[in-house]
Amino acid sequence: MMADFVTGRWSAELEDLFLRVSGRFGRVEVRRRMRDYVRGLLGPVGRKNSWQLAEYAGHNGPYGLQHLLSRSRWDPDELRDDVQEYVAQRLGAPDGVLIVDDTGFLKKGVVSAGVQRQYSGTAGACT
Repeated sequence: MMADFVTGRWSAELEDLFLRVSGRFGRVEVRRRMRDYVRGLLGPVGRKNSWQLAEYAGHNGPYGLQHLLSRSRWDPDELRDDVQEYVAQRLGAPDGVLIVDDTGFLKKGVVSAGVQRQYSGTAGACT
């Protein structure tokens, strides 16, 4: 399923989004790293750390992606606003609501902190 975001039917949507937000990243190298980073997060990468994401993107090491996240100059609030506007335009409806439930894990026991009944997307129910 996640691979569809990178290579399948969602690929064109991702490219459209990348074009829309690319102005937030000054240099072309940083834009490419941002694109590689997002594709890695959405792609079939087992562990989503800099080494594995860089390997998936075909980079020689993680340093470019680490630079993107720690030293490159871009405003995460402006990027968030751009993505939010894009989603509203592409998926929005006047009375619509977007709910993203990406993951969860089942808890066991009744006495540990945080194990009260709660909805889990993994189970699709309250557990």
